[in-house]
Amino acid sequence: LDMGLWTRQRDGQDVTGLRHHSDRGVQYVAVRYTQRLGEAGAVASVGSTGDSYDNALAEAFNSLFKAELVRNRGPWKNIDELEIAIAEYVDWFNHKRLHGEIGLVPPVEFEQAYYDQQHTVAAPAETALLSL
Repeated sequence: LDMGLWTRQRDGQDVTGLRHHSDRGVQYVAVRYTQRLGEAGAVASVGSTGDSYDNALAEAFNSLFKAELVRNRGPWKNIDELEIAIAEYVDWFNHKRLHGEIGLVPPVEFEQAYYDQQHTVAAPAETALLSL
């Protein structure tokens, strides 16, 4: 969580209102974890019990994580190796892995295109207001 927040903040992104998707894992009973979400202004997005479609994003990621990292690259000799492997996987997943559901681009490129479009759509309205 902290690594993701740091990365976005370093890139100048506002993380207020950021949605943190999860599958109702044990982290949500950890007081410090939920406090950290609140400090960051992030909103927990958890699925409702018994509704497999309610939080499909988190479930899809968990499935890919297990298939692409755990089964293909493990086991690791120690916790340090595992932590490095997870950090490398998350970086690869976000910056290099092509995702079919978003047009065969990495999530970082898709998200940037979304924000670029929002900025482009907002720009003419701002210009019109300034010219009045």
